Amino acid sequence: LLDGLPANTGMAFVLVPHLAPSHASMLPEILQRATQMPVSEVQDEPTVEANHVYVIPPGRTMTIRAGKLRLAQRPEGQHHPVDQFLISLAEYQGHRSIGVILSGTATDGTIGLRAIKAAGGTTFAQDDTAQHDGMPQSAVASGSVDFVLPPARIAKEILRIARHPYVAEEYVATSEAIGNIDEILALMREKSGVDFTQYKSNTLQRRIRRRMMLLKLTSTQEYAQHLRAQAAEIEALYRDILIGVTN
Repeated sequence: LLDGLPANTGMAFVLVPHLAPSHASMLPEILQRATQMPVSEVQDEPTVEANHVYVIPPGRTMTIRAGKLRLAQRPEGQHHPVDQFLISLAEYQGHRSIGVILSGTATDGTIGLRAIKAAGGTTFAQDDTAQHDGMPQSAVASGSVDFVLPPARIAKEILRIARHPYVAEEYVATSEAIGNIDEILALMREKSGVDFTQYKSNTLQRRIRRRMMLLKLTSTQEYAQHLRAQAAEIEALYRDILIGVTN
């Protein structure tokens, strides 16, 4: 994944693997061979910088708040460090958050991806190239994954998304976007039987723009045409709009 990313994406990458709690990790040194970005094990709760890679230290949990990586002692009993970090990322970065679940056992990360998708972010899971498929398959089965790809292709999609206005810029509603929402809502009402006209306008526009970003469409007119041609996309938009409520 890191090997497929340039050193100047403008994004920060935080890795939360399941580490043995009482053994020093060589992961930062191993990962440094795959990227020109600086790779460091998190110490002293740093402020996150773009074009850097951060790795959780052994025996700790980690969250992100106010631009800093916050560390805490690993609790006794069940340990879900990926969920914990991704939930905090969704709260902090909202629609700009991106969650990736790679090879791993059990179900850690599934709840975290659901939080990211509910916040309007983008979610990935590794495909059948994963050596251990428990974590990615659990995430996919939850319905919270946008892309199921091998790591090299995940890197390409992350790079594309990083440059997309939905992530790179704050969204400002335009008359063009508002004008096509009525048509999109009419299509949804016709196909799903649900009327979203009284739903919050900003939420609707953000969810629609999220779907456009995933589909590589540049205008709401194009998206409306896609909805008319693809009934499955109406269902996908319906789920995206309601995910925060159903969660």
